[in-house]
Amino acid sequence: MITKLTQQAIQLLHQLIETPSFSSEEDGTAMLIENWFIKNEIPFTRENNNIWAYNKYFDASKQTILLNSHHDTVKPNGNYTNDPFKAFVEDGKLFGLGSNDAGGCLVSLIATFTYLYTRPDLKYNIVIVASAEEESSGTLGLKSVLKHLKNVEFGIIGEPTLMQLAIAEKGLLVLDVSVKGTASHAAHPNEDNAIYNTIKVIQWFKTYQFEKSSSTLGNVKMTVTQINAGKQHNVVPASCNLVIDIRVNDKYTNKEILEVIDNELSQYAEVKPRSLHLGSSSIPIDHPIVQSGIALGRNTYGSPTLSDQSVLSCPSLKLGPGDSTRSHSANEFIYIEEIEKGIALYIKILEGIL
Repeated sequence: MITKLTQQAIQLLHQLIETPSFSSEEDGTAMLIENWFIKNEIPFTRENNNIWAYNKYFDASKQTILLNSHHDTVKPNGNYTNDPFKAFVEDGKLFGLGSNDAGGCLVSLIATFTYLYTRPDLKYNIVIVASAEEESSGTLGLKSVLKHLKNVEFGIIGEPTLMQLAIAEKGLLVLDVSVKGTASHAAHPNEDNAIYNTIKVIQWFKTYQFEKSSSTLGNVKMTVTQINAGKQHNVVPASCNLVIDIRVNDKYTNKEILEVIDNELSQYAEVKPRSLHLGSSSIPIDHPIVQSGIALGRNTYGSPTLSDQSVLSCPSLKLGPGDSTRSHSANEFIYIEEIEKGIALYIKILEGIL
């Protein structure tokens, strides 16, 4: 049965690749996922472009394991030499947009769920969610579905990790920072030039170190990624605007990080967060699902990239076939063998606790 499901999952991935599904435009791929469940006689629910289903013998007295991955993609970058919407296999690689991030994970989890769907003796319920709008952190993605899910104890989030166990993930805090000054003609003296005032603010972000370091995620990392000021060569602007990308470890909440920055910079700049909800995520290394993976030779690590883990309030593990370094790259691909091994490993890891 596993071999047959694996072949069907790879075929589904071909179809997903050839159906454009940019964030908030996933209707076509949602229909493909619906068709999988219909063909396998699995009842499902769809809300917007999110689809979810429970195991056949759902028992309200049991806790639930969430299996989740997304079917939206980013837009292809300009360096593609292949057609991003053409799925083809060459040298054992399945090429196409979304093949690695996160189509391979999604179809592997769908196949795993289908394999376990009819088991009457599970210690946990299982719910699978094929979600939308992950790439854009949209409001109609996984976050919008969570209110419908029942008794979720922990989650497995399908993202490419080479099937290693990402037991922690950094959160994301994006800040808009406005440094003020006095507008003037460039020909006249001005000791309150907003651009010059910004130098010390940039230097602070470059050099400041938060005290608490994480054994899995390391230090909080702050990076100035955008700067904008002025419209004319002969006018000193009244403000200079920065965008700061902050990757937050599991020792701080996003709110705590913001409070430190406000305290340090309030006399120099106005600081506004775009959101505070994309927090860091983790699962204890002694959690049974992690120990099941370790027993199968999997390694643990902390992931620097953001996923739908950030919207969960329960412990979660990021795990999936494919390599994160291929995500969003030109001529994206996943090895067919990675999917084959990924499905088998997902099943073995879950069976270790079921």
